[in-house]
Amino acid sequence: FGLTEGAPNRHPGQGTASRRFFFRNAMLELLWVNNAAEAQGKGVRRAQLWERWSARGNPASPFGICLRPADRERTIVPFSAWEYRPPYLPDPLTIHIGTDTPVAEPIWFYVGFARRPDSEPAEKRQPLDHPIGFREMTGMRLTSPAAQPLSPAGDAVVRTGLVSIQPGKEHLIEVMFDGHRKGRRADFRPDLPLVFHW
Repeated sequence: FGLTEGAPNRHPGQGTASRRFFFRNAMLELLWVNNAAEAQGKGVRRAQLWERWSARGNPASPFGICLRPADRERTIVPFSAWEYRPPYLPDPLTIHIGTDTPVAEPIWFYVGFARRPDSEPAEKRQPLDHPIGFREMTGMRLTSPAAQPLSPAGDAVVRTGLVSIQPGKEHLIEVMFDGHRKGRRADFRPDLPLVFHW
């Protein structure tokens, strides 16, 4: 399509793997379960990764939306969350997952140690230049058949203005790049419930 892929990732002990695409301000990660036993393990179970994977699209949302701090000084979790300490993360790093979120909604999480991809040191930086020319994610719209109202975590994320959500018959995520200035669109359905606008 015209994206340059970054390094793939595996999450030992969590039972997932991913392919990743980095932009200056964000990352798009395609994640799947590659070890069902690990994804259902004691330390991972509460994250409901297996439930989301095995029932994706009906009724489970196949999406996860991750927030990070805008700068290194602000690390306040913007919604009620529990601390997830996946086996692959070294102490004291944690991921905060929104509490009381039904699987019909996206998993909402916050990674306080994450930074903009373009602020990483050169030795850790992933490819940020794409033949299609995308530079930054500038918006996200979710379509969801999940009943309203949203969970408190989902509501808090929507209130940030980074993500909007609308009712619909199927789960879909639309990602806007660079202010959608060119008025172009690519629809990856039925392979992925994903649409790009640029």
